[in-house]
Order: sequence, then C-alpha cells, then structure tokens
Amino acid sequence: MTTQVPDLIFYNGKITTLNRAQPVAQAVAIKDGKFLAVGSDAEVMPLATEKTRCIDLKGKGVLPGLFDNHTHIIRGGLNYNLELRWDGVRSLADAMAMLKAQVDITPAPQWVRVGGGFTEHQFVEKRLPTIQEINAIAPDTPVFILHLYDRALLNGAALRAVGYTKDTPNPVGGEILRDSKGNPTGLLLA
Repeated sequence: MTTQVPDLIFYNGKITTLNRAQPVAQAVAIKDGKFLAVGSDAEVMPLATEKTRCIDLKGKGVLPGLFDNHTHIIRGGLNYNLELRWDGVRSLADAMAMLKAQVDITPAPQWVRVGGGFTEHQFVEKRLPTIQEINAIAPDTPVFILHLYDRALLNGAALRAVGYTKDTPNPVGGEILRDSKGNPTGLLLA
C-alpha cells in the first residue's frame, strides 16, 4: 500500500468511495488531507503509528466531502419557514389542501410560495394544479409555485402584484405564456 505514516485513519465504517471498482471501504488512511490507503481494516490499520489519530466509525456510513458552489444556504435559511414544501406529498388534492391552509394564515400583502422540490409525477393525479384551481383557493393572496426550477405558476393576484399584462415583454431567456387574447395565463417558463 504505502510506506508513509498517516495523520488520520477512519476505520470500522461503511465508506462510500465513488470508485466503481471498490464502491465501499471499511477504512481509509489520510496524510496531509490526501488519501494514502483505502480498503479493509486489516489492510489499513497496520499503517497506524503512535502519531496516527484513529477514529472508530462504529459501523456508520461516510460520504466524501463534495463541494457544490451552487447552494441556496442564505435563501433557504431566511425563507425556509416562509415557503410551503410539497416534497413527498402523494396527491395534488393534499398539496392543494396545504396551499389553502397556508393561504388562510398568510397576512396581506405577503405571498405564499411553494418551493421547487416536487414534481407532478409524485402526485397520484399526475398533473400540476391549474391556474383556475389556484385562483379559486387564493383569489386575493399572491401565490408563486416553483416547479422543478424550469417553470412557475402565478395566480391572478400574483400577476396583478408584479404588474404582468398583455404588454409585458418576455424576460430574457424566459417566456410568459399567454391566452388567445395575449393576456398572461400565469405560467412562466425559464
């Protein structure tokens, strides 16, 4: 394996390696922030010396530290309690009941926002709500429903709040869907 002395060994774990040839390891040895060895406890532990810090994972799973420079930490932290989440909701009827309950407790002029972590395929009805259904639940409360980050549904109150009319141009890279008279329907495409 290696003749270098590791600074750190994690052992007795279920370590996801992202290596197709060896997707899970029991132990890893690290020196100066780099992996020296990946394998079983029997393969890695002999590398330890009195200078090596050894951490028993007690059978727990470990994932590699992945860095994603596209995160929504601030938005998520500031708005998490202000957004309705439909993740995992099994039916559109349940989602609409949740929306109605949120509309009922949302003071004017606040918006009700549904975050984008859902798909119509999770609903037993296999469809998104219609603008008419949203308008029926929230005729005066602006509602913004983000669907998979590629489209948004705005009810009539939301269209009025942002001032979208038949004269509003499409945003760069997006489209405001319109009815046969050119009026915004409430569906925005990215």
